[in-house]
Amino acid sequence: MAQNVSGEQGAAGATSGGGRTAWRPDWKDIGVRLLGVAGVILAVWLGYLFLDAFLPRWWAQVIGNAVDGSFTAGAWWGLLVGAVFTLVPVLFLAQAVLTRRSWQVRSGLLAAAVVFAVPNLLTLGIVLGTSAAAHAGERILDVDGPAFRGGSAWGAVTGGVVALVIVTMGVLYRRRGAHLKELRAKQG
Repeated sequence: MAQNVSGEQGAAGATSGGGRTAWRPDWKDIGVRLLGVAGVILAVWLGYLFLDAFLPRWWAQVIGNAVDGSFTAGAWWGLLVGAVFTLVPVLFLAQAVLTRRSWQVRSGLLAAAVVFAVPNLLTLGIVLGTSAAAHAGERILDVDGPAFRGGSAWGAVTGGVVALVIVTMGVLYRRRGAHLKELRAKQG
């Protein structure tokens, strides 16, 4: 820190007799930071309230438009959405956890897993939600998207089982490769 002519330092400290600086808080800087943190918290809370009121109704409308009141279409769309959007996130999570990668790649894989899980999370929010929007979403799915919720649940179970089989087979394949490499090293 640069000293001014009178021997004082900036707002962060002052020079004492021994040349050491005593720390003094910069209350203006602390106030600005606290105000910024409060602003971020307020923005997140308002965003949550908006999305909580908007997303369940919107997702139910999207599914209702795709299914168009057909029981068969609702079951098939549910199976498809449940299976795909469970299988892909589990595979991304397995890649993030089971392989040796940098933290940046692992973070990217985790973010991709969350993004791909969003359709199932939206459906789960409608099924388990207690807000007015979740109840409105349930009514929309009852009329315009029959059998979607049940199909989605079965699809999620199926996708999870398939993903676990794929991950297990991959782990066993790698283990087998490491074992063969070890045997070849002992022979040669």
